[in-house]
Amino acid sequence: MKDLTQLAAELGRRLQLLNAHVTTAESCTGGGIAEAITRIPGSSAWFEAGYVTYSNRQKTQQLNVPAELFGTVGAVSREVVEAMVRGAQKHSRARFAVAVSGIAGPDGGSPNKPVGTVWLAFGVGDALSSEVQHFPGNRDEVRRQTVKAALEGLLRLAAREIENQG
Repeated sequence: MKDLTQLAAELGRRLQLLNAHVTTAESCTGGGIAEAITRIPGSSAWFEAGYVTYSNRQKTQQLNVPAELFGTVGAVSREVVEAMVRGAQKHSRARFAVAVSGIAGPDGGSPNKPVGTVWLAFGVGDALSSEVQHFPGNRDEVRRQTVKAALEGLLRLAAREIENQG
């Protein structure tokens, strides 16, 4: 918990320097990223909104993820997390966004997407990036590593933005 709190506090510091807000779109973490962020006093100055869209239906309803993606590439995919980021940015108007979708286990894995597979997407304005991670451990460990990776990714983006403003 302590390291997640420190990461979130540093994210807040950087976003305040940028006068920017962040939004989260979460599936496998069930709101864990937003919880880590809102644990920081004063986070309302830089945290805009959190979307917990556990079901595919809610990903479509709340974040405008095209429903046909679930049948073609599945919920745990680059295409879905990138659409989640765009939807979260659109609805919240936050400049920074992160989205996660994964298989935390203990069930639900497949040979192509084993337990521990997590897709993360990051948005800053119009820029978009995504990555896949394969986290070891049980359900709680996979979820915690996902929250950490999301915060670290946002920190990297914020650091780049600060450098660019130089």
